[in-house]
This record gives sequence, structure tokens and C-alpha cells, in this order.
Amino acid sequence: MPLTEMEKVPMLNAWVHDVSMDDIVENFRSGTMLTLHVDMIMKLQQDREFYDLLDKFDVITCDSQIMFFATKWLGTPVRERVSGSDYFPKFYTRYADDPSMTVFLLGGKEGIAELAAKNVNAKVGREMIVGTYAPSFDFETEPGEIDRMIEAVNESGATVCLVGLGGGRQEKWIFKYRDRMPGVTLWLPLGGTIDYESGTFDRPPAWITEWGFEWLYRLLKEPRARFHRYVVHEPPFLWAVLKQRLGLYRDPFADR
Repeated sequence: MPLTEMEKVPMLNAWVHDVSMDDIVENFRSGTMLTLHVDMIMKLQQDREFYDLLDKFDVITCDSQIMFFATKWLGTPVRERVSGSDYFPKFYTRYADDPSMTVFLLGGKEGIAELAAKNVNAKVGREMIVGTYAPSFDFETEPGEIDRMIEAVNESGATVCLVGLGGGRQEKWIFKYRDRMPGVTLWLPLGGTIDYESGTFDRPPAWITEWGFEWLYRLLKEPRARFHRYVVHEPPFLWAVLKQRLGLYRDPFADR
């Protein structure tokens, strides 16, 4: 199915496209992707700047098994969960022999993106990852850091930029600065994918993800880093979905 014909499935004050992993890998070669998960959708209840970006994304996927189950319960099921960490390995495998696809990794802690680049390039058998940069945590306010990030991307000659700066932050950065990086035609804000590809953080067994318990696996692995995302945001999300099912949910920005 052409991506232009994708159905939008409502999810609180956002939506996800009813699209398969194969559709994305085969047909999405330019534009900006959003892989929407629970933490992001709860940020969309409060962050008007992030909310106002929704219409600018070319593809929005369901990047959460809990959200996938929720679409079924709401009576509007999507075909499958399309997470960033599942998508990216399929992407670089699919385009391993396509020299027009070169990737820059922007994000991660110092040294992590370099490990990821080494691993991916070894898997595909060529220098597909052509550059990396680990910006400071406060890159928005540190003098000159934005310019250094943009310069690194441009100097690499990459046509694809995977941005891992945290949900909400990375999407805002892309839309604010992408015009200054005209060589990049595909934008992938994929959060922790760099960590997975570096080999510094293991993914759970497939059955844990399929049964919707990946959040618990991650929480046990990184309790301090994941507490807010999985303990603070999960219960309010489930309550909001219940209200949507009962016709009681209201978009917090609808009347603003």
C-alpha cells in the first residue's frame, strides 16, 4: 500500500498510522518519522510545542506494545507495532548495498555512537555510518553546540540522520534545524536505538516484548533512568485510554 494511503488511527490527542514494518522499510526513503510510545504521548498532553509538530511528520508508527493492545481495545487496531529499535536493523540490512543511503548518528553518550557505527558497518560490510556526534546534555543552551552538531552532520555527507536526543527534544531539534542540513533527506528520531546498536544495552527476549512487558524489563535494568517513563506515565496513559473508550477524553489543546 502506498504510504500516502495510510489510515490514521486516533490515540488520545495524536494518532498512529496503520502501517506495517515492511511498508516502512520498503517505501519510506525520505521524510521524517515519529515512532510514538507512551512516554511521548503523555508529553503530548502537556507540551504544546511538541503537539504542534504532529502534522509535520510523514509517518507516525505505534512504538509500544501497550499502545498496540490499546488500539485493539479501542476497536481500531493497527496491523503491528513498529518500534524504532526494530525498524533500524531492518533498514540498514535492506539498504546495505545501496550507496545512496549513508547515515549519521547524532546522540548517545560519549563513545556510544562510535561503537554503534562500528557494529552496524561491520554488519552491512561497508561504511554506511559515515559520522557520529555526542552533543552535551544541555546542547540547547551551550554556546556553539548547535552549530557544531549541524556542521558535523553536513561534513559527513550523510543522507540519513538518526537523532537520539530524547523524546520530544529530538523531534523539536529536527524541525528547527533541518533546513540547515539540506543533504539529509531521511530523518529518524529514534531515541535509544543508538544504545542498542552499540551493544551496551541488551534487548529483552522477544516473548517479553510480545506480551507487553518490555517496560518492566527496562525498568528493572535501569530503574533510575526509566522510573518516570514507566511508573509515572503508564498509569495516567491507561486512565486516558479508558476515558477515550468511554467517550470522555478531551484534547487538552483543543480549545487553546
